[in-house]
Amino acid sequence: MVDIARSELILGGQRSGKSRRAEMLARLWLDAAPDHRAVLIATAQPWDAEMRDRIVRHRQDRAERVPGMQTVEEPLELAQAITQHSSARTLVVVDCLTLWLTNLLMPAENSVPNSLPAHDPQAQAAMLLIAIEGGAGPLVLVGNEIGLGVIPMGQQTRAFVDALGRLNQQVAAACQRVTFMAAGLPLTLKGAA
Repeated sequence: MVDIARSELILGGQRSGKSRRAEMLARLWLDAAPDHRAVLIATAQPWDAEMRDRIVRHRQDRAERVPGMQTVEEPLELAQAITQHSSARTLVVVDCLTLWLTNLLMPAENSVPNSLPAHDPQAQAAMLLIAIEGGAGPLVLVGNEIGLGVIPMGQQTRAFVDALGRLNQQVAAACQRVTFMAAGLPLTLKGAA
């Protein structure tokens, strides 16, 4: 049986099993007591047809795998959403940190510009760390590890890889447990499994 950490960061590549592990933890939490709740904070934004279809598929899959989990969409104000939904009897899942950082650093056209002080990526990351430390209930954060491949072409892409690497390190330091997913298998990097 897997125990639920106060805070867990789940990292891995695309289709590594990150979200499935977070959903499994939410299901275990919900099954443990009748008064437990689970909330998923989704950070994706439906900017094109493929992403809209992907979001619909994810909602349907989650509804089947974890029927009791509520979904809240929050692409920018992540720390505020975590604080708002955190309680001793509620497990909060954030999926995912990578899309959240993308929303802050590379906002799509017609979105809120990241030059506003409220959406400054460094300030938002600092607020996220405070929310992780101050959470009233368990928190599971999902993010991509994209720094394992070749050095990316282009200054903007390299800057994003660097920023995500820094964010992952900061969140890992703040979390009680860090799990790396590969081929659907968890490897505990920090904390007891």
